[in-house]
Amino acid sequence: MTPVQGVDLAFWYILGISVVLLFGITAVMVYFVVRFRRSRHPVASDIRDNYKLEILWTIIPTLIALSMFYVGWHSYLGLRAVPDDAMNVAVEAQMFSWLFIYENDKESENELVVPVGRAVKLNVSSVDVLHSLFIAAFRIKVDAIKGIPTYAWFYADKVGEYDIQCTEYCGVNHSAMVAKLRIVPQEEFEAWLAEDGN
Repeated sequence: MTPVQGVDLAFWYILGISVVLLFGITAVMVYFVVRFRRSRHPVASDIRDNYKLEILWTIIPTLIALSMFYVGWHSYLGLRAVPDDAMNVAVEAQMFSWLFIYENDKESENELVVPVGRAVKLNVSSVDVLHSLFIAAFRIKVDAIKGIPTYAWFYADKVGEYDIQCTEYCGVNHSAMVAKLRIVPQEEFEAWLAEDGN
């Protein structure tokens, strides 16, 4: 399972449970309002010391919350477990651009180019203030902090062009701190990597 699939699974699982609970609780509430209205039950019932009911409404929400935690935790582990054969790219954030440095020391500003069918590890840092690398198509959002290197990874599974943004206000030109991720065929990537002048 790719990180994108893991994040999406956690999102839809939690959303699905939330929708079911919303409609379920609303339906029960409407039923209780109609069924136990004052005209039919002028004297309220006392349900204190109903241990079975108290155990039930403690255990069921606990199990639901634990299941959401499990799915979310499994998704998080997928985001942190980088495959051994991942291609490494250093990412340096600076006001107001992204610098991508490849293993052969090739540098590219505001353009991340990777081959299709590869896992890509982004080793993220900042040379100045706090930034945040955001690649929505691959569910990546990681802070770039000076002196505190971190990483994220994704699987480049489809040829295309995707947006990269800074999502942490980093100064007056923050909104212009954008870049592109280009996923290209292996041959095109190798030719690009061998080019001079970037």
